[in-house]
Amino acid sequence: MSILAELRRRFREVLQSWGEDPSDLLEMIRPSQEERFGDYQANLAMPLGKRRGRSPREVAAELVARLDVADMAEPPEIAGPGFINFRLRAEWLAKQLTQAVADPRLAVPLAAHPKTYVIDYSAPNVAKPMHVGHIRSTVIGDALCRMLRFLGHRVISDNHIGDWGTQFGMILYGYKHFLDAEAYRREPVQELARLYRLVRLLMDYQQAKATLAAGGLQARIAEIKAHLGKAGVEERTSDHGNKRESSQTIPPGQEPPIRRAMRKELQAHLEEQQELEKKVTQVEQSPELLRLAQEHPDLEAKVLAETAKLHAGDPENRRLWQEFLPYCLAELERIYQRLGVRFDYTLGESFYHDRLAGLVEDLLARGLAQVSDGAVCMFLEGFDTPMIIRKQDGAFLYATTDLATLQYRMQTWHPDAILYVVDHRQSLHFQQLFAAARLLGYKDVELQHISFGTVLGEDGRPFKTREGDLVGLESLLDEAVARALKIVSENDDAKPDGPELSPQERAEIAQRVGIGAVKYADLSQNRTSDYVFSYSKMLALSGNTSAYMQYAYARVRSIFRKGGLQPEQLRTAGAPVILPTEPERNLGLALLRFGEALELALEDYRPNLLTSYLYELANRYSVFFEQCPVLKAEPDSLRISRLLLCDLTARTIQKGLELLGIDVVERM
Repeated sequence: MSILAELRRRFREVLQSWGEDPSDLLEMIRPSQEERFGDYQANLAMPLGKRRGRSPREVAAELVARLDVADMAEPPEIAGPGFINFRLRAEWLAKQLTQAVADPRLAVPLAAHPKTYVIDYSAPNVAKPMHVGHIRSTVIGDALCRMLRFLGHRVISDNHIGDWGTQFGMILYGYKHFLDAEAYRREPVQELARLYRLVRLLMDYQQAKATLAAGGLQARIAEIKAHLGKAGVEERTSDHGNKRESSQTIPPGQEPPIRRAMRKELQAHLEEQQELEKKVTQVEQSPELLRLAQEHPDLEAKVLAETAKLHAGDPENRRLWQEFLPYCLAELERIYQRLGVRFDYTLGESFYHDRLAGLVEDLLARGLAQVSDGAVCMFLEGFDTPMIIRKQDGAFLYATTDLATLQYRMQTWHPDAILYVVDHRQSLHFQQLFAAARLLGYKDVELQHISFGTVLGEDGRPFKTREGDLVGLESLLDEAVARALKIVSENDDAKPDGPELSPQERAEIAQRVGIGAVKYADLSQNRTSDYVFSYSKMLALSGNTSAYMQYAYARVRSIFRKGGLQPEQLRTAGAPVILPTEPERNLGLALLRFGEALELALEDYRPNLLTSYLYELANRYSVFFEQCPVLKAEPDSLRISRLLLCDLTARTIQKGLELLGIDVVERM
């Protein structure tokens, strides 16, 4: 059962008897942040008192008088202005734990009202290798799918891959002009990736060269520097004529806002100039690259022409696209298998191409779109700029495809919710998409942009290689597994009685630990924040890491191996759980909070709330393990109860990690 759901149910009955709408009030019943306030706390007396024109403490007292919780909690306490604190009875907790022992679902109830969810995540461009930027969408989306399914919801995962855009125009041009036929025959995916990188490099060079030659960026940098120099002179004299040593002595945080903004803009422009110069230098230092760049001018326009031919049905480009695509999809699938990620559907941009023209005409006919300066636009309330769905040249945009995709999903799967797990830079796009969806009549579906921040290197910048490219996802996984193997081997070699693991076992454990570390490091972060990628931190056997959780699981399982016991037999014996000490009670309470941890994580689609729960559970188990002997406990009833708590802990950690897409290991 969910303790939180049960408390809210009992409060609901009281509130409804008062004629109150409980929906917003019940959210104010939460687990206590500090143990001294009990196990749970209800803060709804304050808004209720304001509504009813009464003292919050009076309202709290009346709530407590009407609330029927005597079977599960000690008499509630009223604190401060009207907080209601609950401490659960140990015997009631023990009864719930005894029931959980025999429950394959660990006492986690199914959703009372299951929904249909469509979750759009990962969505790489298939013409180029996946990089570190894809890890967040992939693992967050996969974790949400797993959690929602476990709670009984119908979940449809759809990988909306980029299989139709400009990146294929780049490969088509590269194939026709730069192909190494023998390399393509041997390793087609690697050769296609090389062609993509080469064309991208030459395009970037030409664009950078043109930007620098135009001089606008340099002029703006000079202008800002001049303004800052002038402002610095003025700042050296205060209103009273007192001299300051220099503008640089202004304490941090006291610099005028406009000057701070100018410094920030200057820094951004200087970094942009440095990147442009780097792209130019990279090509001009290589005679071969420079020759190619000169022999293939206006490359961007030529790539766009190849893309347009593909979209128009050009037989040669369509044939090549059909030849390339299976290779690209197979490479993606290989990475997904390594991550343990699967999709119900992989419907890319190409799937919707034939629907776009009809969609635009329908929107025009319904008056939901109009022609503006030759383009077809949707003018949405609350937005300064329109959403363009067909350009002047007749080309469609991401917005067009996303509208067609949404329409297809609604007609095909009839979802209650569609979640888009896409980075925060696309926020405006999704705000407009959702506003357009409401105009199309999709008013009852929940539409959510599950945004996330950027993966940073330890220098605080986007995590890149020395060459300036985003780190490839496969190389990132390889490095994590290699480092995990080193740690596993060193720990095994250091065991008092000698190594226990074979080379094959070490390799298998390293795979689970390394890949689990990458996933958990991402999922344990607040998804809306940037986070710093650090192999050493994510593979640590202490702290909130996957390796620590896997170690905690293995440590629990070692108790049963040491005692020669089969946990399955203990579960079916029907022995009761008892909680005579505080560590046992605290561990038992944490075990029963698994279901509500999932519910809270899904309220705002934040997997980090589940990782925080697992970390707290492992810590409580550690205290229990240190203070409560298990195999040597007397009498037998206490020993069996503690073994059952150990087994429940291992099962909960295993299920929690499974819902995050992470495998456990039996030994480390």
